[in-house]
Amino acid sequence: QVQLVESGGGLVEAGESLTLSCVASGRTESIYGVGWFRQVSEKEREFVGSVPVRGGNRVVKGRFTVSKDISESTVDLQIRNLKPEDTAVYYCAATTLNLISDEVTDYSYWGQGTQVTVSA
Repeated sequence: QVQLVESGGGLVEAGESLTLSCVASGRTESIYGVGWFRQVSEKEREFVGSVPVRGGNRVVKGRFTVSKDISESTVDLQIRNLKPEDTAVYYCAATTLNLISDEVTDYSYWGQGTQVTVSA
């Protein structure tokens, strides 16, 4: 099993940047990639970025940057120039599949999420 814990969320002002962290524990050797998603209320989770943990191309959208620190089993998500529409719960997820995916169903392990609220 793999456990994921996100941190770094909070209330920020529009225009600021924010870094969220995801720490993995457990059978981390089984993880191929870590992705970040966000969800607003009852809407579907939206993919924002992912990275293979042992090298390879990362995939990110727009104002997002994903970085990893293997020694610390951490994957960070940086969001630049935050906008009110970035308000959401942000989740990190781990896949054991040998691919980098933007599909929720390809990720087996999920964190509990961290709330980001952006004020105008």
